[in-house]
Amino acid sequence: MVMAQSLFMVLRQKNPDVRIDVLAPGWSRPLLERMPEVRHAIDMPLGHGQLQFGLRRSLGITLREQAYDQAILLPNSLKSALTPFFARIPRRTGFVGELRYGLVNDIRRLDKQRLTMTVQRFVALGLDDRAAMPEALPRPHLVSPSKGADNAMLALGLASDDVPILGLCPGAEYGPAKRWPHFADLAAGYLRRGWRVWLFGSDKDRAITRAIREAAPGCDDLAGRTSLAQAIDLLARCDAVVSNDSGLMHVAAALARPLVAIYGSSDPGFTPPLAERVEIVRLGLECSPCFARDCPLGHTNCLNGIRPAVVGEALERLL
Repeated sequence: MVMAQSLFMVLRQKNPDVRIDVLAPGWSRPLLERMPEVRHAIDMPLGHGQLQFGLRRSLGITLREQAYDQAILLPNSLKSALTPFFARIPRRTGFVGELRYGLVNDIRRLDKQRLTMTVQRFVALGLDDRAAMPEALPRPHLVSPSKGADNAMLALGLASDDVPILGLCPGAEYGPAKRWPHFADLAAGYLRRGWRVWLFGSDKDRAITRAIREAAPGCDDLAGRTSLAQAIDLLARCDAVVSNDSGLMHVAAALARPLVAIYGSSDPGFTPPLAERVEIVRLGLECSPCFARDCPLGHTNCLNGIRPAVVGEALERLL
């Protein structure tokens, strides 16, 4: 969703008067509300993988009154093409996917050799077919409300002072092969220097953040305690962020936070953080990127071998 903002920006550059509504899962609304290009976020009332043909048809019928000129489909699934079809949107743009000829009538063939990055593929759908990619893609830029962080800090009982804050994002829902195991050592070092350390994550990351908090007492453990909106606004307050390759990494990048992004089994060439003040840390072993959830060789050396000092040096260069 963060990378999709580059598409919205390109659409706005082409036509400053364009009105962009985004149909997406309800959880993504806090992101869309922080994208100035988006007029309305429309909650998709279905979970991932659910067909619910009748519900998709009903939703499409309710959207007819909006008289949209074009629908751009970022997923390649058949399901995602149903609602725009039933909404009678005249131009329905997307890549060739699951037998959706007719449902998608402005159909594109994905050239993976030309469009190597996810963000390029999104932006390409906002351009004429086979049009040249802009030399510099617009970077996502989330706008946090002026009092967003203050309100979140008050609600969560976080100290409000001039102490610098390091945000750590140690989770990665994809799997252990994307989770760097040395966050506690890094946190302890910055706590000794007088920084505050905030640990971000979802409910699923609580075991990870609890282990870090126990090894580095003094961290503020926010995993499972924040809404997505609060997490975004608190990341905006951080003086620096260190993250695995995860959704929160892209959020931190879009907030223009100095960011160290740690890569193990994944490829920074495919889904890099799209920001200027970023240092990517990876070993680039012969076996990586393997894109596996768990290390197929059983050692996860691509992450275990990245020492805290290396990450700390990257962070200091940014600061």
